[in-house]
Amino acid sequence: MTDLDAYEVKILRELQRDANLTTAEVADRVGLSVSPCWRRIDRLERDGYIRKRVAIVDRRKVGLNAHLFAQVKLNAHGRANLDEFSRAIQSFPEVLDAYVLMGSMDFMLRVVARDIDAYERFFFDRLSKLPGVQEINSTVALSEIKSTTELPLEA
Repeated sequence: MTDLDAYEVKILRELQRDANLTTAEVADRVGLSVSPCWRRIDRLERDGYIRKRVAIVDRRKVGLNAHLFAQVKLNAHGRANLDEFSRAIQSFPEVLDAYVLMGSMDFMLRVVARDIDAYERFFFDRLSKLPGVQEINSTVALSEIKSTTELPLEA
């Protein structure tokens, strides 16, 4: 995998499942004493394996009922200025994830909005007005079959 040992992989697995665990709880679950476990967690954070610890909020409970995917194609001028488009996308709180694609479309965006009307306003007032946008194909997600932040780690 990388330069991680088996204990560090176990630590990452446990923290992916529940970042609220205390160091003592993590240590107990992975078979280490507290001090070596704390040192490993500290190293994993310093070295960027653990980017941050967050609460995962249920989007529907906070009124974000529309979940969409937007594929964006840029014109030749837009493709020459990918950084400008990327910076603009990063400033939109509705865009949860953005990926550069290889193929007929240039970007895939995962977007949330209160409802389809709110997405329509976002689409027409902001997304489609970005410089270089040639085409946007939006797809509405009807239901969520699987959603996880846990990476499949193996020792």
